Amino acid sequence: MQMLADGGARIAYVDEKPVGFDRGEPIVLIHGFASNHAVNWFFPQWVKTLTEDGRRVVAFDNRGHGRSEKFYAPEDYDVRKMAQDCLRLIDALGLEKPDLMGYSMGARIAAFFAKDHPERARSIVLGGLGHHLIDGAGLPLGIADAMEATSADALESPSQRMFRAFAEATKSDLRAMAACIRGARQLLPEEEARKIFTPVLVATGAQDDVAGDPHRLAAIFPNGRALDIPGRDHNRAVGDPVFKKGVLTFLAERP
Repeated sequence: MQMLADGGARIAYVDEKPVGFDRGEPIVLIHGFASNHAVNWFFPQWVKTLTEDGRRVVAFDNRGHGRSEKFYAPEDYDVRKMAQDCLRLIDALGLEKPDLMGYSMGARIAAFFAKDHPERARSIVLGGLGHHLIDGAGLPLGIADAMEATSADALESPSQRMFRAFAEATKSDLRAMAACIRGARQLLPEEEARKIFTPVLVATGAQDDVAGDPHRLAAIFPNGRALDIPGRDHNRAVGDPVFKKGVLTFLAERP
């Protein structure tokens, strides 16, 4: 991995070359809460799928995650700060206008990036996030409590146990994760979303009870479309073949 250390948050990233041919259309991948670039994008074969489609792929660990710098105050995880980390990396790599794809929290970051820097994103893919971008502030605050519990055995909520187990499996810094849950809760007002003319694909599992309605969100964007991923919930949709095929089709068809 390489490290962006330009005076802001230290961000770890990988920069993968296209395989066989180069479309000249790089894509930046933004992972979800308590995950990292490897778990979200390498293990489900997303990097392989995209590089074999002729795309340069940049994937990074969000602040507080993976090998990137850790912070312990909620305000350090404001989604707009996390979007700024993405912009700093794009600038450092000389990427003029890449596509962006985020999952769950990463999708929220991508949406705010497109709002604040519309001239810098060719398109955005919002995976695992539907209308709760507008009317829901991300994962329940109880997940932060789960990160701070002395043991997962003390947790009664299934969702708390699930996210605690996931954070432990990814070797996440639990104190940083608690701060992240409390800080990365910004909503995108509908009137602001309507001003995002960047092509947007909203893709969620048909059984996802975390994301909110993808069709309702896609209808807000002037150039939005929705993709249902059959039979998948929030966690199991990430590497689904329907998701991958839908993203490749979207990237081929967007301007």
